Formats: sequence, C-alpha cells, structure tokens
Amino acid sequence: MLIDLPSDEAFMREALRQAQKAYEADEVPVGAVVVRAGKIIARACNQIELLKDATAHAEMLALTQAEAGVGDWRLTDCNLYVTKEPCAMCAGAIVHVRLRRLIFGCADPHAGAAGSVINLLQLPSLNHRCEITSGVLQNECAAILQDFFQKKRAAQADMQ
Repeated sequence: MLIDLPSDEAFMREALRQAQKAYEADEVPVGAVVVRAGKIIARACNQIELLKDATAHAEMLALTQAEAGVGDWRLTDCNLYVTKEPCAMCAGAIVHVRLRRLIFGCADPHAGAAGSVINLLQLPSLNHRCEITSGVLQNECAAILQDFFQKKRAAQADMQ
C-alpha cells in the first residue's frame, strides 16, 4: 500500500493560511509551518506589531514552537515551509537548529538570505547546511504581500 505524503504545495497552503491571519491582524503577511515525519508540528505568522518584538517573525516563532514540541533545540529531521524567503536573522536560526530543509514561496530580492541577497543556509564555513526549495506557490505567496503593501501605501496616500 502506498502512503501519499502531503506535498510541498499542501504544506505551503497551510503557511499561506497563517499569512492570512497575519494580514487580518495588520501584520506583514508571512506564515510558516514546521513539518516532521509528514505532520505539522508548529504553525506561526508574523507577530511583530502584536508583541512589539522585531524578532517575532513567523519563522522564529514556528521554530521555537517546534523545539518545544520536539523537546530539543535540534530540528534535524524537520522541514520549514514559509511564504517568503527568510531574512538573515531567520536564516541564522535555521542553521542553528540544524533544519533539514527550507521550502519557501516567493523570493525577497531586498533582504532574502536563502539565495537572493546572500545564502546563509549553504555557507561552507558554517557547521550546518540546509537544503532549499524555492518558488512553491510563488504567485500566491507574492500576491498576499503585494496586496498588503498596496493597501498600506494607499492608506498613507489618503492621510496626506
């Protein structure tokens, strides 16, 4: 009997649901899920404004939740799905937790640290390298961010 493990797209759709929660809370709409053995063990979205914490990125919150769930800071058998390419802070955390694989939706050409500006996840000098898959549901992941920032710019223009 074949077991049909959920696809990268299915897990990215859950990350997009998390991004939608951030959008509705007026946070930059980024969502993340951590998967271990084919099951989601952590879910998070950006909570920077809510927590008044610059480090409360979706990836950071999901990794912390996954560490608690696993009972270890090492996440060597886990994958992280995130709607936008991680920044340098999040990429550093991904290396530190020794994540097996990162799957992201859209690139971040201004601050992406998984290949766009720099690739911290595969630097030979670091003690861990992480497999990267990019572009999963890229259009949907980019669209929610574009919509959010278009609305923000329109609101700012109305205030002037």
